[in-house]
Amino acid sequence: MLFYRAALPLSRHTLNYVAGVIRRHRSKIGSVWRKLDPGRQAMLVLAYLRKAETYSDLGAGFEISTTTAWRYVEETVELLAERAPKLRSALRQAKKNGHAYLILDGTLIAIDRVAADRPYYSGKHRLHGMNIQVIATPDGDIVWVSGALPGSVHDAKAAWIWQIIHELESCGLIVLADKGYQGVGGLHTPYKGRNKPESQKQANRAHARLRGRGERANAQLKSWKVLHKLRCCPHKAGTLAKAIHVLQDHELQAERG
Repeated sequence: MLFYRAALPLSRHTLNYVAGVIRRHRSKIGSVWRKLDPGRQAMLVLAYLRKAETYSDLGAGFEISTTTAWRYVEETVELLAERAPKLRSALRQAKKNGHAYLILDGTLIAIDRVAADRPYYSGKHRLHGMNIQVIATPDGDIVWVSGALPGSVHDAKAAWIWQIIHELESCGLIVLADKGYQGVGGLHTPYKGRNKPESQKQANRAHARLRGRGERANAQLKSWKVLHKLRCCPHKAGTLAKAIHVLQDHELQAERG
């Protein structure tokens, strides 16, 4: 087997944060010795999330078994996901930060499934996947990420399931969303239909401009290659997305000093 060095496009700030999370967890459970120290385990997990390295490749590269690599990744992803903000606290913080409005958008995390798995098939995207709801700031920073629902679930229904509208109304925030949320109270969506008057066309153009930058949040999630196509249990999509949200926040903190 051949080995090679590879770069990981992440900051040391993020690496140190993940290593600290692992170190505190080991101290809490009384773990005395492991094959990898917290720093190396953190590097392994980041390589899995950012580059979608397989467990066998990670095991070979870090000189551990495939099972141990899987166990380290599962443990750390759970620890990170637990630190993702809850919906109510995330919205309160967004309001405190003074954002003029927020953007709600759904994204589909592709999964490795066959045509018979109808609950996971999204007619909108024409592939099998898991529906994730994302709330973002006008600049495209992630505010909150939901859990995962089968791809057949419509965005409007997903918003209802996660009680997003109720929490948004409680906070009194202005929220923009695309046509997939048409008819959902409390959201500002574009006008639908053909032969719209010019005033509605202008309103839709303005709506698209305001919403466009916020849709960068989904691109931020998908920049972590593990979310390009899941080859694990589909219902882990939400846990992975929440963990990546936490890591993405730390990357932005490092960029902005």
